[in-house]
Amino acid sequence: MTRTSPAATVSDSTAVDLLHRMVAIPSVSGQEHELARFVVSAMTELGFDAHVDDVGNAIGVIGPAGAPTIMLLGHLDTVPGGPPVRLEGDKLYGRGSVDAKGPLATMIVAAARARAAGARIVVVGAVDEERDSVGAHYIAVTQHADAVVIGEPSGVGTIVVGYKGVLRFTYSVDRPQAHTSSPEPNASEVAAAFWESLRSRYAVDGGRVFDQLSPTLVSTSGDLVRADLVISCRTPLNFDTAAFLADVRQLAGDAQLRVLETTPAIRRSRADPVARALAAAVREHTGDAEFKLKLGTSDMNVLGPAWQVPIATYGPGDPHLDHTPTEHVDLPEYLLAVAILTDAVDRLATELMSPS
Repeated sequence: MTRTSPAATVSDSTAVDLLHRMVAIPSVSGQEHELARFVVSAMTELGFDAHVDDVGNAIGVIGPAGAPTIMLLGHLDTVPGGPPVRLEGDKLYGRGSVDAKGPLATMIVAAARARAAGARIVVVGAVDEERDSVGAHYIAVTQHADAVVIGEPSGVGTIVVGYKGVLRFTYSVDRPQAHTSSPEPNASEVAAAFWESLRSRYAVDGGRVFDQLSPTLVSTSGDLVRADLVISCRTPLNFDTAAFLADVRQLAGDAQLRVLETTPAIRRSRADPVARALAAAVREHTGDAEFKLKLGTSDMNVLGPAWQVPIATYGPGDPHLDHTPTEHVDLPEYLLAVAILTDAVDRLATELMSPS
């Protein structure tokens, strides 16, 4: 049965233990099942109605069916590697401590503590965010919410209101076998020239990077007769994908292009109800709030365009530590983020439940 009232207060020590145990469970993309089961068990103990869905997302629900719904969506998966899991003073080291088990644990504890004024809260630990966002895409077509907080490391005093999009494609070119002394360019040389032309044509011009296309050469392979590139382009708002690909195909000549991913950029106003609730809670606890735009992408790029509801991103942790060998979260910051998000959920619930 779905819980309709708050559980007993979740202590700070319980909150820290939850995060520590989550970080200790490896969950590289595609291998999130053990962590998903643990998260479902932990949410059940806290009074959630929790389960693992058909693609492996961990989902926990608090509040009455049919009530206005606030979704708190973080992700279970991590990139490989990272430092050994350990506590050093008030710092917790380990892959995912920042990106993004810290934000997800924050959401679980905040939802358990929130009064929520009769609203329904859905916490999602999504799979595959570090690759193709399979979990978020599944949520987009199987669930719905009236407001969404995405869990990513923004820093305790910062709300993220926008992310660039991404266009990822492959380039493949073939050339006849020839002696290395031949004056004709071989396949690897043709591919290298294509990349240099693309990078030169779309070089960042010194303006705001969020508003410009920024291509990156992700991988290369090749020899005299065959060469392959994978290119990822971070795209701005209102990007004309069709026009860009037409230009790229002209540059590519007889090479083959294959689009792997296209995800639009997203930006929301600081006056967005979710951003406003988060900012008010941050100011209540720290005295100041900052808004940022991110140059990467997140599950906000998936759910924002799909649902067109209030949405913003928040979570503890220094994003510069994402994916690094020294990834760690400061536990006092984590606990402060729990308090801030609890406050923000209550504020947002009050707004959603108020007569329009």
